[in-house]
Amino acid sequence: MHSTASDGALSPSELVAMAVDASVEYMALTDHDTLAGLAEAQQAASEAGLTLIPGVELTCLWNRRVLHLLGLGIDPDYPGWKDYEARLAELRITRAEKIAHKLVARGVPENILALASAQAGDGQIGRPHFARALLAAGVVSSENEAFDRYLGQGKAGDVKAEWPDIVEAIDIIRKSGGFSVLAHPTKYSLTFSRLRLLVAELAKSGIDGIEIGCPNVSRDQIGLLLRIADTLNLKISSGSDFHNPEMTWTRLGRFPAVESDRHLIHDFIRH
Repeated sequence: MHSTASDGALSPSELVAMAVDASVEYMALTDHDTLAGLAEAQQAASEAGLTLIPGVELTCLWNRRVLHLLGLGIDPDYPGWKDYEARLAELRITRAEKIAHKLVARGVPENILALASAQAGDGQIGRPHFARALLAAGVVSSENEAFDRYLGQGKAGDVKAEWPDIVEAIDIIRKSGGFSVLAHPTKYSLTFSRLRLLVAELAKSGIDGIEIGCPNVSRDQIGLLLRIADTLNLKISSGSDFHNPEMTWTRLGRFPAVESDRHLIHDFIRH
């Protein structure tokens, strides 16, 4: 799940409180390209008796395609994270400036970058902050409309950046003691034949697993993904990808159940 350290609506401690209310026992905070929320989340989780799995969701490239890679069970104190995070933050700032330029060219208010930055606060700026800014400016009537008209795939605000190669992302996750997991594999607009090839290539590069139990995945897709994991001897994970209580496509602690002895949660429970 995601906090205000990236593009979530709730602070890390608010997320922990909500997770406790939902009877969640194991929670992974996986903010986009930052570990800034982990210390607050760990303190809140320790006080509440909830097990926090330190994590991150890294934006990276594979053959020029943008992918999201989860790092689960990482050590936030690993020295390599400082420079890596700083590099990602700079890339996000440059990307935000390009998004703003393209949106202004489409007729949105010229102060859209300032509005989006205010929405991000101290967190990493991303497209959800632009969606909230467009809503606040009265350009759209909902955040979903903002993505449909301006920010979604193929729209003006869908700006790419020179993210690190996925091999580099896998490497830092491994060096910091974590598991690298391809996030939401069904969201990359790939046929399952191409998805199998992608995951096979990532397995050669050292990826540990794939996320299977995630929002909007069907039972048929779960079966196909499990077969890919079995064939390639990969771990699997599940998660709500929760960002905002107002979003209808995901709820904190809710995701399709996946029964498998490959599930990473068993490793964390045993640990």
